[in-house]
Amino acid sequence: MIAIIDYGMGNLRSVHKALETVGARAEVTRDPERILRARGMVLPGVGAFKDCMHNLTELGLVPVIREFVASGKPYLGICLGLQLLFEQSEEFGRVPGLGLLPGRVVRFDDPLKERDGTPLKVPHMGWNTVDFQNPSPLLEGLPPQAYFYFVHSFHVVPEKQDMVATTTHYGIDFVSGVHHENIHAFQFHPEKSQKLGLKVLENFTRLV
Repeated sequence: MIAIIDYGMGNLRSVHKALETVGARAEVTRDPERILRARGMVLPGVGAFKDCMHNLTELGLVPVIREFVASGKPYLGICLGLQLLFEQSEEFGRVPGLGLLPGRVVRFDDPLKERDGTPLKVPHMGWNTVDFQNPSPLLEGLPPQAYFYFVHSFHVVPEKQDMVATTTHYGIDFVSGVHHENIHAFQFHPEKSQKLGLKVLENFTRLV
């Protein structure tokens, strides 16, 4: 069973439906025992980093997530589920994250512009391509410059480049995916990214 963490935020229903579409047995839960018994974990999320960390803390899920990741079982973070892995976010001041990966979360520059001076809106919303940087089992079978769906105003800045799985260009080249040991996480939403997004989720289920 794959545990989809329910902390009151995120596209839980769409993530659950997408995993079922690729043949996975998944469950939305906030029960620590069920989470720790699961063979894989998905942490989705939309909204504010601070609110998300507050909810995880209040529900007692922070140590549960850390214990699960430490066990070596596969973890998939989506959007905020990527950002929360890092040590801190600059959203609403400096807010501590899970601290599972070294690095921080920063806002896109304001004003954000393309190379030719074209202004870009923040949040970064809509379809964009990803460039593969380091191997990840979740990217197997995907074509170069694959399109995925994004919605975010902040992006991660990892301290170690060898954990960068993908980058994306939006005014700047930012990190849109990471892979470190059993941790897999993406800024884009595979559950909203049609066929290629389902391929990412299918690849994750093969690890479980």
